[in-house]
Parts: sequence; structure tokens; C-alpha cells
Amino acid sequence: MEYLKKAKTVTLAQAQEVSALVARILADVRARGLDAVREYSQQFDHWAPATFRLDPSDIEGIVASVDPQAKADIAFAQAQVRTFAEAQKASLRDVRVEPHPGVVLGHRHIPVESVACYVPGGRYPLLASAHMGIITARVAGVSRVIALTPPMGGKPNPATIAAIAMAGADEIHLVGGVQALAAAAYGTKELARVDMLVGPGNAFVAEAKRQLFGEVGIDLLAGPTETLIIADDSADAEMIAVDLLGQAEHGPDSPCILITLSRRLGMETIGEVERQLASLETAAIAGVAWRDHGEVIVVKDDAEAVHVADRIASEHVQALTRNTDYYLANLRNYGALFLGPMTNVAFGDKVIGTNHILPTRGAARYTGGLWVGKFLKTCTFQQITDARSSALIGQYGSRLCALENFAGHKRQTDLRVERYGERAPSPWRRAASRGQ
Repeated sequence: MEYLKKAKTVTLAQAQEVSALVARILADVRARGLDAVREYSQQFDHWAPATFRLDPSDIEGIVASVDPQAKADIAFAQAQVRTFAEAQKASLRDVRVEPHPGVVLGHRHIPVESVACYVPGGRYPLLASAHMGIITARVAGVSRVIALTPPMGGKPNPATIAAIAMAGADEIHLVGGVQALAAAAYGTKELARVDMLVGPGNAFVAEAKRQLFGEVGIDLLAGPTETLIIADDSADAEMIAVDLLGQAEHGPDSPCILITLSRRLGMETIGEVERQLASLETAAIAGVAWRDHGEVIVVKDDAEAVHVADRIASEHVQALTRNTDYYLANLRNYGALFLGPMTNVAFGDKVIGTNHILPTRGAARYTGGLWVGKFLKTCTFQQITDARSSALIGQYGSRLCALENFAGHKRQTDLRVERYGERAPSPWRRAASRGQ
């Protein structure tokens, strides 16, 4: 493995600075509620309205102001997301089995009751996140779905509000950042607390979700966008550079990595990235991401490419190779996989129908992206209706409880054996009957 270009590393001090600031904001919002939310919103977004919640009449007016073609395009993208989410929901089923006569075990998929979906704004109006969070929650059966989105330039972004409303949010709160997530997790005078937070965001939003986990549920740690391309000599530098920079423009902290089986292609890509940056409108952002977080790695074969990619566990992985089936079969750690030159990460981000809320920072090692199942609690149930089976399970349970020295547990099992089986009363029952 050879590095033609290597990224800078994030220092521990930088990470600790983000963590400490987030912790202070969360503690303040927890203590002072809406007053703290308003102060931080003013500080970070220059936005401190009388109420953050948009009135239905305001929403209606904002949506009406959006160009009809834009709304048609939003509707198309939302239809793709809904179709795929419904297919995911259909793949789930409740379970009921009877391993012994009258012993019934099962599970049910129960939707979370309330969810806050974060729709980022800031540098870009990421209205596609409205589809990914709100529609998926709705398909899962969540009862109350609210949206949190920051203002842009001191006012709502019309396309974002249209996407949120068309997706079916029950409430829209025009507030962003750590303070928005804290308000939803702890509750304020105008925002009843939720059970779960979902959605992507910057490093501060991701850290807020991490610190709030336990207070509420979260989908996953979806921080600054990451992209990784695997390319052999069948790919071309122009397409690789376009696809790397297309994700690098998300932010100056977005990793963009090429793993290639061709050293020549790696060198050509480095040159092509610099050429394209000269005319890219978002070069001021993408250029910093490429400079600080861009990597080009040369490997000897497909197997080593898989090994390196799985170690990195990128949010997006793109295979621009002859044998895309090999990567589909062998890659294990990724948020979303894009196979072949006719697809790309932008399709997944905006319109193709799969969810773009995906794991970052190596979290793809242990979780996939947001999907219907993230909004469902898989809860088990059990019932015994046959006396002999209750006694049978009780006999095994009694001995196993004794191995762990759980006397109270053992009494639970012994009582069922006594009541429903054919054996003498347990010693503790005999002692109790004699008043000992």
C-alpha cells in the first residue's frame, strides 16, 4: 500500500474543544430551557423570534411561494424514498413460535412514539434530509414527527420548508444546531420532548447526538460527509475527480479518499482534482477538504482494496471497477455502496430512493444507515399455556438460577414447578409453612 496523498489528522485537542462546547450548551438548555435556546440561536444564527414553531398559515404561504417545478421535483424524490422505505417495511414481520407445547415466544415491531428529524441548513439547504428522516419515520408508523431546521439568512428557506411540509411533518421548528437538539431532547415551553433524534449534521450536531444518547434514542452518528472511491484502470480521472469533489464541497472537514489499483490513475486524479478546482463554484470549501482530508492510496489488487476500505469504513463507498460484483460480495464496512460509473453518491444523496442519513467516523463497522427499522422497537413477548411445559421450563430454570446464586429467581421457577408439575413442595415453601 502506497500513499500518493495523505490527510491531516484531527488532533485530540480539537475533538475535546467540540465536545466541551456541546456539553456546555446542552447543560444550559437543560437548566434554562427556551431562554437558553433563544440566546444560542441569536449567537449562532442571528435568529431569536418570539416563537420558533412555524404557524400552519405561515407554512402554507411559504410552500405556495415555491416554484411549481421545484415542488414537482421534490415530490418525485420523495416518491422514490417512500417506495424504498415501504419495501423495507414489508421485509419486516412479527414473529411467533412454539418451541414446546403451549410455550409461545415472539416479537413485535412497535414504532417509536415521537421523533425529531434534523434538516441541516447553514452552508447549504439540505432539503433532501427532510425526505430521508420524515418520510421514513412516517412509513415506520411513528405517531408524532417534528422537524428542526435552522434559518438561512435570518428567514426560512422556502424549498426546505416545502420539502418538510410535503414529507408530512406534524410541526416545523425553525431552529438549528446543538440548541435545537437539546430543545427536542429536554423539551421547552413550545416543544414537547421527543423519544428519538435523527438526521445528519456537522461535527457539533453529531457530538450533541452522541452526548444526548440515553436521554433520547438516536439513529446513528451522522457527522461530516465522507466519500471513498475504489477504482481500477477501467476508470478515468475526470469522473473520479468529479465524484470526489462533489462530496468534498459539503464542508472543509469532509474526507474524500481514492483507493486505486493503478498508480498512474492516482497521479492523474491528483492533477485532475486541481484542474477542476480552478472552475468549481464551491472550490473554497471543496479545496480545503481535499487539501486537509483528501487521500490517494495505491493497492496491489482487489483484495487489498477491500481490506483498506473496510478498515476506513467510509460513509459512502463507490466502486468504479470492472468487477463491481466482487465489491458487493466482499465489502463489509460502509454506509452506502454505489456500484459502477452510471450511479454516484449525489444520486443517493438527493433522489434515487435509498436513505442518505448514514454512519460516519468509522461507525459503519457496527451499523448501517437510517431505515424503517431504526424507528421500530423489536419487543419480545412470551406466554406459557401448558402446565407441563411450565413445570419443564421451571426445572431447568431452577437449576440454572442455582448456578448463579439467584435465590429469588430460583423461588420464581420452583413455585411454577410446584404449582404446575408433579413434585414435592420446594424446601423454602416447606420452611415457610412451618414458620421458620
